[in-house]
Amino acid sequence: MSNSRHQPTAPTAIRELAAAAGVTAHWHDEHQIVYASRGVVAVHTETSRWIAPAHRALWIPAGTVHAHRAYGVTRLHFLGLTQNPLKLHEPTALTVSPLLRELLIAYTSLNDRETPAGKRMRSVLLDQLTTASEQPVRVPAASDPRLAAVCALLETDPSDSRGLEALGREAGASGRTLTRLFREDLGMSFPQWRTQLRLYHALRLLAEGRPVTTVAQQCGFATASAFIDVFRRSLGHTPGSYL
Repeated sequence: MSNSRHQPTAPTAIRELAAAAGVTAHWHDEHQIVYASRGVVAVHTETSRWIAPAHRALWIPAGTVHAHRAYGVTRLHFLGLTQNPLKLHEPTALTVSPLLRELLIAYTSLNDRETPAGKRMRSVLLDQLTTASEQPVRVPAASDPRLAAVCALLETDPSDSRGLEALGREAGASGRTLTRLFREDLGMSFPQWRTQLRLYHALRLLAEGRPVTTVAQQCGFATASAFIDVFRRSLGHTPGSYL
């Protein structure tokens, strides 16, 4: 993302994106919340990718180079913040409660946010943000070339069910070495990373209107019920709620 743009102010605004449209890499001097009330938004940084459906918002700290990509027709709500009420210094996905969702939609829709009513709404909105739990779908990027080769194989085909020994033969590394690299380079185990990758792709496909059974198969889950179970435990909702 070396060609990123510098936009000093993080805007508070609404933006409509067509399916597969995006916002090129840029960074702000201010913090920002990004929320999709419709569709699914993915945020790419130099080290990771996050994806956020309607039950998640993304916190992007000041100075973070990032790009957006929409899956399905997407309505984005941006909230710029000069302060850091969340005390978070890395991009993070946050749970969006029904109340927080309505506050994000209403506040970003205001024509004048400096009225007494607008200031009160902002205060309640910030209170809700500070109590939101962290529940990411995050796919960190590998820096080690052997690990990056294995990750690329699974990116191409998330349904690939081979273990690390088999994948490592194509990348020139043993299963033991790759197990260590997943922990050291990505901060998670191989099964955890693969689950995050599969959920990332599943959310993209669901946003495109693919049936749950098709998504489960294309993302490597043994059965549709296994997919629904992992999805619910990870995101708190069933895949059908995203269709």
